[in-house]
Amino acid sequence: MTRLRIVEGRSRIQSELLHRRPLPAPRLGPEQRRVMRGVYGRDLAVADFVAEVFEEIRGDGLAAAERITRALGLPWSRDVRLGPASTRAALADLPRQTRDDLQFAADRVRAFYEATMPNPGPVGIGGCWQRFHPVKVAGIYAPGGRAVYPSSLLMTAIPARVAGVSELVVASPPGPSGDVSQVVLAAAAVAGVDAVYALGGAQAIAAMALGAAPLPRADVLAGPGNIFVVLALRHAFGAAGVPSLPGPTETLIVADNGADPAHVAADLLAQAEHDPLASPLLLTDSAELAAAVESELEGQLADLPRADIASAALAQNGGVGLLADLSEAVDLVDQYAPEHLCLLGDRAAELADSITGAAGVFVGDWSPEVLGDYVAGPSHVMPVGGTARFSSPVSVYDFLKRVNRFELSRQQARPLFAVAARLARLEGLEGHARAAERR
Repeated sequence: MTRLRIVEGRSRIQSELLHRRPLPAPRLGPEQRRVMRGVYGRDLAVADFVAEVFEEIRGDGLAAAERITRALGLPWSRDVRLGPASTRAALADLPRQTRDDLQFAADRVRAFYEATMPNPGPVGIGGCWQRFHPVKVAGIYAPGGRAVYPSSLLMTAIPARVAGVSELVVASPPGPSGDVSQVVLAAAAVAGVDAVYALGGAQAIAAMALGAAPLPRADVLAGPGNIFVVLALRHAFGAAGVPSLPGPTETLIVADNGADPAHVAADLLAQAEHDPLASPLLLTDSAELAAAVESELEGQLADLPRADIASAALAQNGGVGLLADLSEAVDLVDQYAPEHLCLLGDRAAELADSITGAAGVFVGDWSPEVLGDYVAGPSHVMPVGGTARFSSPVSVYDFLKRVNRFELSRQQARPLFAVAARLARLEGLEGHARAAERR
């Protein structure tokens, strides 16, 4: 029987169930440590290894990326750059249904972001205005090997394309044969990517952040990845814009007795199967619903291919919070700031209007998270780890920058000079004051 941890009462739920613990340090096996030691001749923490990768690629460019990749025992492709001809060929070789499904998802994502583009015209007051401009180059990371997620590529690359970036590139590691995943190449074609580079790991992030030719220097970097990719994105911050750092997925379901326990269980498992570090959580005011969900989990896990992963996530990070009244969930959700918030039952719409802290809010039985993962339209690349308190899902705005323009006429500027001069002297900046008074 799958036993969920049950915590009762608001204060205990906040301190025990919704308390964010630091992620455990990455655990590397003896073989991984041996391989890493072979690259730089000494034992290094993952963050230090990533820093060394950046320094070497900063000095030696793509040759350094090749040396590091080969030293790690990973395949290196002679054709590092794959252009539109290669991506279109990969798309054409897929089964027709798969092509159609990728195109359908891409069309939904594109339509959503075209609808959310800001007004291209300037906005402002009295000779001062602001305008949006796309960045020149966006770099997207797409995992390869066992973790191939064409949906994530679509949901990061398409907002960049809609924003109007001049050059859109993807880096993805080649498999044992030396080839990049066909489905990654196909998704790149559908998303309108200019080139895919057969490069993975921290080397790929460093090459895009630093502009290791032939890779262009990226102004913005985005995409999921393993701990090496995550720490490389963190290291790249400052050299390139990084909208958010990927991490273990989290789902918080808020449901009353009107919710279907089968749907609640299915939505919990949909995220639990991602990663043993995933956080599948339920808040409810119904002990009956909690018991029914527990029973449903047992039945649905029985034939789930990734049941071992889902069970580990439920056992380690899952649980149920029992509240006296579901209205108490509003503040708890806003403080926890989950990546995904699913509202089910009779009060779903009512609660949705009161909650602002979640990154993505899925309201009712007909808006399950799985639609957001693939075909609804808005990007499923969302802030995790509580960062939804202050950051947002990937969007066109991550690939746009605002420029403030000052173009005042003499009549608009004259009333401002005296005040500017007085404020400058208040701050002890006489040169500023005189610059104002000389007009």
